[in-house]
Amino acid sequence: QVQLVESGGGLVQPGGSLRLSCAASGSIFSINVLGWYRQARGKQRELVASITISGSITRYADSVKGRFTISRDNTKNTVDLQMNSLKPEDTAVYYCSAVSSGNYWGKGTLVTVSS
Repeated sequence: QVQLVESGGGLVQPGGSLRLSCAASGSIFSINVLGWYRQARGKQRELVASITISGSITRYADSVKGRFTISRDNTKNTVDLQMNSLKPEDTAVYYCSAVSSGNYWGKGTLVTVSS
């Protein structure tokens, strides 16, 4: 079992920045990929970014390329999402995910981009 706890959400103005962090615990040795997903009201959950444990492979949704950066710290068992140049359409609940023998999810953190 893997437990994931997100932090760092909140309200930010358009053009601003936020940094989300996710702390992993439990069977972390079994994790292969860490990622961030988001779900806006009335929409399906979508992949924002993912990173392999080695850090060698990252993936980004086209809508966030050049604005968001995913990183992981294996010594702290965390995965962060740095979000810059935020837009109102980035408003969503952001979920941390981990892929190991199964798929695990955090409870989510709300990001609201509004003036």
